[in-house]
Amino acid sequence: MAFGSLDDSNDEVMSEINMTPLVDVMLVLLIIFIITVPVISHQVKLDLPRAANQPQELKPEHISLSIDATGQRFWNGKPVDEATLQSQLAEAAHKTPQPELHLAADREVRYEAVAQTMAAAQRAGMTKIGFVTDPKQP
Repeated sequence: MAFGSLDDSNDEVMSEINMTPLVDVMLVLLIIFIITVPVISHQVKLDLPRAANQPQELKPEHISLSIDATGQRFWNGKPVDEATLQSQLAEAAHKTPQPELHLAADREVRYEAVAQTMAAAQRAGMTKIGFVTDPKQP
């Protein structure tokens, strides 16, 4: 390796790489890895209890409430009027566990009908309301 001299007559740039810092860093990393690998692979043996687990087959009940373009409401596919809807919502709200209300509205229906239906569900005590949408077809 060439080192600079004290005379200033040679103004050439040194083109060799100084390898000493690289070797120092590599040795430090090697020592760190040698120390940490046994710590990482240290295991504590435990005798854990065994338990049998069965998946729960209960699917939550849901109610399909749809609104067509004219504002007519359908409870699980059957047409209902306002009074029947209120009584069925109140009955569903008192079930344990409370079923989910899946609300699907036609694209052409006025928002007022959707808002009134959501307000009726809230007044009845329904807390789980989901909106059913139809993704755009390519």
